[in-house]
Amino acid sequence: MTFIVLIVSLVALDLVRIILVEPAGPLNVGSVARVMKNMGLSRLVLVNPRCDRLSPEAYQMAVHGAEILERAEVVGDLTTALRGCDRAIATAGRDCSLGLPLESPRVAFPWLLASSGETALIFGREDHGLTNGELNQAQRAVMIPANPEYPSLNLAQAVGICAYELSQVGASPAITPTLPTAPLDHLEAYYQDLETLLLTLGYLHPHTAAARMAKIRHLHSRALLTPEELALLRGMIRQTRWAIQQQPSS
Repeated sequence: MTFIVLIVSLVALDLVRIILVEPAGPLNVGSVARVMKNMGLSRLVLVNPRCDRLSPEAYQMAVHGAEILERAEVVGDLTTALRGCDRAIATAGRDCSLGLPLESPRVAFPWLLASSGETALIFGREDHGLTNGELNQAQRAVMIPANPEYPSLNLAQAVGICAYELSQVGASPAITPTLPTAPLDHLEAYYQDLETLLLTLGYLHPHTAAARMAKIRHLHSRALLTPEELALLRGMIRQTRWAIQQQPSS
């Protein structure tokens, strides 16, 4: 039984997408590809990159990870990068003001690899990280513990540390798969529908909607909704809309 669980955990690494949002430095992107190869990760996704992943500088740093650069998926936005994933963790700095609890990688990564589907680890821009809207698309957030006098890490260094932690969790016999959870792109569509409905009902107001929706997202993230549960909630929204439309106009 232990052997079977170990194989499942190692396979889980192949289901992890390393997502870089708007990376600007080809040296960083090449270095990320190299450390991914070192740690048994293979799926790199670049969101609206600001550099050429196939430049000589990137190849110079990638070394034997060049095939990861060549196979990397390039997309226009984070929502597209997360399509098909059912769990995602974002990386954030100490000054993150979103209200999402910041955990250490060792605490959060077992949850990521316990998924039975595809997952993602999201890294932000070299200069200012992820926006609140991007952080909201993840269910959990991690911060790498560092010297408080100088906690800022280079992008490639941050990916390297996280890749190592993922590899250690992946090699652990303690990870067991959990029930499938709803895909993140389906959740995102649900959140958009829910926000529109709550604005219509007057529960949300335009000037406070973003902050309230962030709390609602966190609540749903803790629930780890299954596809069936999400379908139930979306059905409730559709029925509520129908009921509103049946009300006689005054």
